[in-house]
Amino acid sequence: MIFIIVLLIIIAGILIFFFIIKPFFMQQNTINRYHFIVEWGGSRSSFTEVTGLEIEIDAIAIRDGSSPDDSFSKIPGLRKFSDIILKRGIIKGDNDFYAWINTKHMDTIEKRDIMISLLNGNHEPIVVWRARNAFPVKLVGPELNATCSDVAIETLVLTHEGLTVENA
Repeated sequence: MIFIIVLLIIIAGILIFFFIIKPFFMQQNTINRYHFIVEWGGSRSSFTEVTGLEIEIDAIAIRDGSSPDDSFSKIPGLRKFSDIILKRGIIKGDNDFYAWINTKHMDTIEKRDIMISLLNGNHEPIVVWRARNAFPVKLVGPELNATCSDVAIETLVLTHEGLTVENA
């Protein structure tokens, strides 16, 4: 009799593990973030890091003076888009970032549509971010350090007029 009870407890434990605990910790269809490409109009599309893929909506607090509530109501305001930051290793002879930021003349600059694609194992886009009318606002050269053996990284900061996200 005890053998049957122990066996049932073991079977129940196994079932709980495989049907409740394991699926909870194993997320299906997760995507790695290290396989991506940036199409920005330059000769190289390989980057070490892309950040700033953010959309934010201002919340506007309003309150009617005759309201009996002592709190605000909130309505959506304007959309805000973070600057996109592109980082990549410096390669001899590649001056594309510098050439683009130097298209600024008085109050004009060359604007480009940028496409950032997160790729699957077959190099197909899974998620695509499109930044409209992007242009450079900051170019940062590498940190030079005689005691370090890291790759020299350059950074380009882009501002833009809108970001859309497409899931494939």
